[in-house]
Amino acid sequence: MSNVLSWAVFGALVLVMLALDLGVFHRKSHEVKMKEALIWSGLWVLVALIFNGGVYLVKGREPAMQFLAGYLLERTLSFDNLFVFLLIFNYFKLPSIHHHKVLFWGIFGALLFRAVFIASGIGLLHYFNWMIYVFGAILIWTGGKLAVERDAKVEPEKNIFLKGFKRIMPVTSQFDGGKFFTLINGALFATPLMVILVVIESTDVVFAVDSIPAVLAISRDPFIVYTSNIFAILGLRALYFVIAELMRLFHHLHYGLSLILVLIGIKMLIASFFPIPTGVALGAILLILALSVAASIVWPQKPGNPIAPA
Repeated sequence: MSNVLSWAVFGALVLVMLALDLGVFHRKSHEVKMKEALIWSGLWVLVALIFNGGVYLVKGREPAMQFLAGYLLERTLSFDNLFVFLLIFNYFKLPSIHHHKVLFWGIFGALLFRAVFIASGIGLLHYFNWMIYVFGAILIWTGGKLAVERDAKVEPEKNIFLKGFKRIMPVTSQFDGGKFFTLINGALFATPLMVILVVIESTDVVFAVDSIPAVLAISRDPFIVYTSNIFAILGLRALYFVIAELMRLFHHLHYGLSLILVLIGIKMLIASFFPIPTGVALGAILLILALSVAASIVWPQKPGNPIAPA
């Protein structure tokens, strides 16, 4: 199968799944319950694994392992994204009936931004080999920061993207159902729903600075990097609705994420003289996740402690 056909199959699969999600199953806004969220989350995982099977058949064992490692890494890192999304929704007091809609449309922006970041990252590594050390250092620094900074904060008033948006578009403080824009005295205003979407999109850009270098440590193949990244992102909406419960159950996962980022950063720093096989990296990610979950079960969070990001 040619690269063009591979990209076409991926694009068609994503469009069909998104069309079914928004146009059929979530055509009317409603509060997503735990059972529905678990079903959709499981469905997205299944689709990703089926696609990974296709990668194995077409491209071989090593690209398939790279896809799985990249997918698992991005899914793991997304736990912190979801916690921040939860804080953003609570900050703006967004009615739960609109959570799915904001997250859904946020995906389209993520599809574009991730493509730009991945293309830029691969280009930098191609023309400037020393950038691998910069990316590695970023991951180690982020991992260390993640381990010691437990309290995430939402400060939309400091968001430069939101400040820029408000300069070109007037904003109202009143929701208008599920509309992103509304007319007030004949003038077009952005509703709080649009403001939240801007904050969500800009937050994803910040997270991409960490996650893209991490997945580039696994593979330099644009197809593998982008598809594994996007399939992980596509499952975020469903996973969001169970994240609060997961944070309570697996509160030590936070430290696991920190260790994974540090190890992936080290992998990038030593790649030129001591390359680590993809299978070893994948095994390390799985082991750290398993130990983090086990630690959360053995040493449960004490009653009364605030929920920290996973």
